[in-house]
Parts: sequence; C-alpha cells; structure tokens
Amino acid sequence: MKDFGGKVAAITGAGSGIGRALAVELARRGAHLALSDIDEVGLAETVASCEGRALKVTSHRVDVADRDAVFAWADQVVDDHGQVNLVFNNAGVALVADIESMSYDDLEWLMGINFWGVVHGTKAFLPHLEASGDGHVVNVSSVFGLFSVPSQSAYNAAKFAVRGFTDALRMELEIKGSCVSSTTIHPGGVKTNIARNLRMDPEVAVVAGGPSAIRDGFDQLALTTPDKAARQILTAVERNRRRALIGADAKVLDLVARLPAGLYQRALVAGGRNQRRTQAASATPPASTVNATTSATEHARTQ
Repeated sequence: MKDFGGKVAAITGAGSGIGRALAVELARRGAHLALSDIDEVGLAETVASCEGRALKVTSHRVDVADRDAVFAWADQVVDDHGQVNLVFNNAGVALVADIESMSYDDLEWLMGINFWGVVHGTKAFLPHLEASGDGHVVNVSSVFGLFSVPSQSAYNAAKFAVRGFTDALRMELEIKGSCVSSTTIHPGGVKTNIARNLRMDPEVAVVAGGPSAIRDGFDQLALTTPDKAARQILTAVERNRRRALIGADAKVLDLVARLPAGLYQRALVAGGRNQRRTQAASATPPASTVNATTSATEHARTQ
C-alpha cells in the first residue's frame, strides 16, 4: 500500500497517543477514518482534530475486549464507508505487578485489551480487508514483546503473544497469496498516557518509590513523540515490513534482546535487588531516631 489517499482506516485506541497521531497523519494524507476508543471525550477530540480535510470520519465507543462489540463495529465501518482497507489494532493498557501478588482480575483486564483486542480486531476486519482488494493489518506489540522485564509479566505475555500471532498471520496471508498483508509494531518509549492510566500493585509501587516515580521515570524514558511514531508506522506499512521498531531506543533494546538471555536478565535482576535495598534503607529510620524513640517509650512505661 503505497498511497493512503482515499483508503479507509479503522483505528482502535484513537482517543489519545499513537492512535490519535495515526488518525491525524492519515487524515493529512487523505484517508477516511473509522475511529474507536472507550474514552468518548478523547475520541471526540481526535475527531475534531481530523475533520475539515474533505474526508469522512466516523467514531464509535468500542471496548476491544468485547468480541461482539468489535465485530459489530467492523460491520458498521463497512456500512458507513463502503469498505475498509486498514485496521490499526492499537488500543492498550499497562499493569505493574509481580506474578505472586498480581490478581487474576487485573491479568484478565490487561489480556482482554492488549491481546484479545488485537485478535478480535484482526478477525473482525480481515474478511472486509480481503473484500477491499488492498488491505493491511497493523498490530501494535512493544519492545516488551522482544524481551521480558520484572513486574511486567502480564504486559510481556500479551505483547509477546501479539508478536507471535501477527508473525503467523503474515506467513498465512503470503501462503494463500492474499491481497492483505500485516505488520507488527514494536514501539519503544512513546510519550502517551499509558503510564497515567496503568494499574499498579501497591507493593511494587512502594519498592519503585511510588506511582508518581514510576510515571516520572516513564516520561523521562519516553523519547519518541506520538506524531513521529505515527509517521514511522505508516512508513512501515508503505514498505510492507514484517516488523517495525519505533524509536531509537527500540532499536537498541532489540539488540539487547538478541544477547544471551542470562546477560540482560542478570543485569535486570541486579538492578531490581539494588532498588529493593535502596528502598528498604530509606524506609528504616536512622539509629539515633530509633534510640530516641526507644528511650521515650521506656520513659513512658515508668510513669
């Protein structure tokens, strides 16, 4: 797909971040848009940013974890636009939690959006993309779909699954000589709201210095703007790439992931242990304070 002009693109998670940036960039290139998000306010803002460019924009509130809702939306897109050429399965959420303490509710919440949302979007739109004669599936994984990180087991599981799912899809489409292709997207740190809306295990949050420290850390590491990410994603589609690493940090981390697993895992373990020791030390009052508290307590007992 060398030209997006006149094409119809469906985007999940279009209410902010990469989804919004994709919508704006595709609108600039002359594509018609079918946008969805669970955040109706953000979705309306994206629609407003894309209108007035002599193209058609439709929007629907869709929970991508709801299979029936996604299939109904795909049918509605074709009813509204006559066809659909691209689907960007972009909606995603984050969870910071250790496996031992992570609740099944949180795990199922994340997998429902980050993995099953991709599956639902792919299967719901694939027949319509085939019918268009020129289609592309774009599934957003992550650099955490390349290597694993402590406290990110659920996110890792979902993003590794997206990678495997989309790689297999690409080969199946090529085997059958389909008019549809697919690309897996691996963004590095992109300045989006995902860290603002994440769910967090309280114990992990304490070790990391609290929710604000985690979010501030993410903001410092997020080197790529959503606009730049969107342009790189569309370039990957134009070049029909199997995978696209988004951001310079993603390219570096891809190289790290190619090292023997023990090398990078031991480094992460050492960093995690040091963080725990630092947090434990900061949580222990100085000896003088302990002594003063003990003396006061003993004094109180003698009164």
